[in-house]
Amino acid sequence: MSRNERDKENPVTTLLHLDSSANRSGESVTRELTALFAQTWRSRHGCAGYRYRDLAAQPVPLVDTAHCQLGRRLERQGLVALDKVAALTESLAEERQWALTLPLIAEVRAAHIVLIGASMYNLSVPASLKAWIDRVTFPGAFTDLDTGDSLLSQTQVVVVAARGGAYGPGTPGEGQDFQVPYLRAYFRKHGVPESDIHVISAEWTVAGFVPAMASLKPRAERSLAEARAAVTNLAATLK
Repeated sequence: MSRNERDKENPVTTLLHLDSSANRSGESVTRELTALFAQTWRSRHGCAGYRYRDLAAQPVPLVDTAHCQLGRRLERQGLVALDKVAALTESLAEERQWALTLPLIAEVRAAHIVLIGASMYNLSVPASLKAWIDRVTFPGAFTDLDTGDSLLSQTQVVVVAARGGAYGPGTPGEGQDFQVPYLRAYFRKHGVPESDIHVISAEWTVAGFVPAMASLKPRAERSLAEARAAVTNLAATLK
């Protein structure tokens, strides 16, 4: 099904909300900000098109040999429609892997907006988010088989990022950000236009409790306030 056909069948604007921070307490900045986005969005659109997945509370299993073998088989013979993949499985392990994978792909394909909360862990994204990415990136998952076009070409992606330090030009961490550039590159590769990838970041998030960073607390508070305002504004205006 093409994206236009999907939209005709389901005209309700849909939001897929993903949290990946391992910290599920009230201290998580990404969880606070994605919740603010979702709340603002639901106040406009209602709850009918809202889907939430907590990748830390319910981790997506890592891909394994069976998942890889099934994917390679499809690549060798040419991509096929997702509803025909199950018939091509050759073992119980492959059946199980596909049963885990298909619902996650379907969520992305159905979404008009994909909202991702991504904390920076060791200069990159949380393992829970990477596991989700690896699983949904199945051969042909986001390709219109009739045209070869990306099914994500009209999808809006919102990345809410948080990091303990700062990684922009002139900062000590310049050049070490493998979090936001990675997510931008991933979604661009799969057909999301750069203009439809929206990134909101809160920086210096540990300055409030790390003694050595106490002098940076005002910067952290300002960055968080700006992120809250940006999240609210984007959720209120994004279509």
